[in-house]
Amino acid sequence: MKIIVDGGCDLNEEVAGRSAVDIECVPMSLQLGDNRLLDGGVSDVDEILAAMESGGDIPRSSSPSPELYAEKFGGDDSVFVVTISSGMSASNDSANVARQMYLDEIGTKFIHVFDSLSASVGETLVALKISDFYRSKLSNLEIVDSVNKFIKNLKTYVLLDRFDSLVKTGRINPYVAKIASLLSIKPICGGVDGALTLLDKARGYNKAVSKLIDMMKAEKADYEHRILGISHVKCLGKAIELRDAICERIPFRDSIILDTGGLITVYADRGGMIVAF
Repeated sequence: MKIIVDGGCDLNEEVAGRSAVDIECVPMSLQLGDNRLLDGGVSDVDEILAAMESGGDIPRSSSPSPELYAEKFGGDDSVFVVTISSGMSASNDSANVARQMYLDEIGTKFIHVFDSLSASVGETLVALKISDFYRSKLSNLEIVDSVNKFIKNLKTYVLLDRFDSLVKTGRINPYVAKIASLLSIKPICGGVDGALTLLDKARGYNKAVSKLIDMMKAEKADYEHRILGISHVKCLGKAIELRDAICERIPFRDSIILDTGGLITVYADRGGMIVAF
């Protein structure tokens, strides 16, 4: 078996090493002015942030082509694909087109495409869950059923430090964002049916963290069986503090902390953090 993710998934060698099978990435395309980058990791994050903070247009992203996905489907292994939420990108559509193209040409092969209904570290958790079920010797169809149940219960939150990206992507009125920034209002967003939605806001970072943890506790999930995942945009210290604050109140089985890749950096902006479980 192998697992394929797209550029919306945050990953590093340590976390990939937790997987019992190989995890391969199909990169997204990011346009920074006249520069086009293939985003498959964190190497271009500084350049992306510099472009965003220069006052220019927000970097534009595009999903991987079906051909890029199809190139990963070779070999005898069963293939599980995990994409960023279809509510945020056409990556899932591309992966499904690639699957049909490949099967039309090659014939019989097990390829399944999951819509994570999430992004960032949420997508990472889906990939690791596939590995867990493989390690438990579930069949391919049993893995599909079990992972779909996991995705249905997956929770994703975004704690932003600034409103810039929400303004540039048209998710909030610029005047409202300016007033909120002056008042040190911190937005708390979350995944609702696979789309990013402004859930709440708080005056000051500490109050925002407290509200976020209250939201997480209200889910009444089986925390002791789940991994807490946090991705951050250039704020490792804050991410560690957030993890510690969450784990003081919620008994997660384990936790991982990751740097965001390029695509998620565009959405979360400097100081932003994504929390999933």
